Amino acid sequence: MSPTAHPQPVLAFDGDCGFCQAVINQISARGQPTLPAVPWQFLPETATQPHRARLDHEVLLLHHDQVIASGAQALAEYLRHSPSRRCQLAGAAIQAPLLRNAARHIYRWVSRHRHRMPAGTPACAVPPARP
Repeated sequence: MSPTAHPQPVLAFDGDCGFCQAVINQISARGQPTLPAVPWQFLPETATQPHRARLDHEVLLLHHDQVIASGAQALAEYLRHSPSRRCQLAGAAIQAPLLRNAARHIYRWVSRHRHRMPAGTPACAVPPARP
């Protein structure tokens, strides 16, 4: 589904990463969030091109071609758009001032090591930073 054709934000994730896909599948199956989660590779280039470097490292909550949230905060928003009270509480906890910083650091660590996580493959490895 295209973020340009959809009235609400879209969670864009790395569809080439088995770990990322597995996480989104788990959240979707258990929480059934109302926001769509779409591999960024399936979104229009006009929406993803300005954010390609970021999309290789983190999930982005996109509305058209604008970033609404990224990383842990994007996942928190995705969880908060679930009818499941448990998911809503998890999303709110991630966004709470006392946990927000920890969530950001944990998200970055997991992102750097996602190829070593369950369902991760060598294709999940984050590309090295360009000089």
